[in-house]
Amino acid sequence: MNAYPPLAERQRPTTLDQYIGQHHLVGKDAVLRKMIDSGVISSIILWGPPGVGKTTLAKIISQQLDRPFYNLSAINSGVKDVREVIEKARKSKFFSSPNPILFIDEIHRFSKSQQDSLLGAVEQGVLTLIGATTENPSFEVISPLLSRCQVYVLKSLEVDDLRKLTKKALTTDEVLKKKDINIQEEEALFRFSGGDARKLLNILELVVNAHDGDTIDVTNDKVTQCLQSDPAAYDKNGEMHYDIISAFIKSIRGSDPDAAVYWLARMVEGGEDPKFIARRLVISAAEDVGMANPNALLLANQCFEAIKMVGWPEGRIILSQTTIYLATSPKSNSAYMAINEAQALVRQTGNLPVPLHLRNAPTKLMKELGYGKEYKYSHDYPKNFVAQDFMPEEIKNNKLYRPQNNPQESKILERLKRLWKGRF
Repeated sequence: MNAYPPLAERQRPTTLDQYIGQHHLVGKDAVLRKMIDSGVISSIILWGPPGVGKTTLAKIISQQLDRPFYNLSAINSGVKDVREVIEKARKSKFFSSPNPILFIDEIHRFSKSQQDSLLGAVEQGVLTLIGATTENPSFEVISPLLSRCQVYVLKSLEVDDLRKLTKKALTTDEVLKKKDINIQEEEALFRFSGGDARKLLNILELVVNAHDGDTIDVTNDKVTQCLQSDPAAYDKNGEMHYDIISAFIKSIRGSDPDAAVYWLARMVEGGEDPKFIARRLVISAAEDVGMANPNALLLANQCFEAIKMVGWPEGRIILSQTTIYLATSPKSNSAYMAINEAQALVRQTGNLPVPLHLRNAPTKLMKELGYGKEYKYSHDYPKNFVAQDFMPEEIKNNKLYRPQNNPQESKILERLKRLWKGRF
């Protein structure tokens, strides 16, 4: 079997009809499907986790629209490479010919200067850009380029998608279809794949290769044993970072500094992007430490800024300090729960009108209509507080922020009780 390309490559679809998953984008009457079928495609960015079909989709678009296809990886391409591709595109383009497609994998790793070098060509229609990223493009793609692209979000494959993918591999692959492979249990196979098509096929191939003979029963135990004996088999390109970052954040949330630093070290040794780690620390500081220690968010934000300035290898020390600080801080998710409840309330009650006394009154007419009338300016009252309603009448008794049991929020709760007399 070693003479063949990897199973994931052998099973790469070449048409939309073979493509599995992302029904919200390429299913019947879906937005991207309509665009492709029309033959007109604008510059787009495909954002989603590894192994969900970003590269494959870009190639299918190029093939279906019969466009020249240029492929660059942000890991090993520089400004010179981008300019060379743009020049090739200019020379190959005639008046009536469609734009070539430039696919840039991991576009979030492009520097500002590299992204700047794309702007003119995209804006002038020299080429159509398709970028792929596992990171939020709002953070990693410069605004001028982002404004010229439509962002489409790809999702991890669902169980039904993984099941279809497995069946397709077993029945159509030139190697696997010659064997008698029985999927007796699929839970471990799907769980370890984590919604990643490439990872699923890598695991399946690993299990098949680990057994002699043409009759193979795939069970949860066999999948687990194979992965324990070769843990890198489904993580050849650092795709396990979603599992590692999950363990990292859960260790911080669980107030275990030793485990948190261990998982941090795993990411550092694995070559993870330090900004990726720092962003997760900012989120954890707000979501998991929150109001129990508001300084955590300040430190996490400073960590992110310092990482951008310092880089590797010293940046690991900054990440370690912040990680330990968050892990050892008291925990509260009251801010996280409050915004969840507030959004649920908005969805339930709709666009309730702003009470008149809270409305802005920049004109005489608005004042005559009662805008701002009877509003009480807090600083005109003792202790800079006066009780009044700040919520729409229909929901004014709803509680969204619930202080939790930690020293910081206990003080907050005491103050709120003193101010609001019975509300908290």
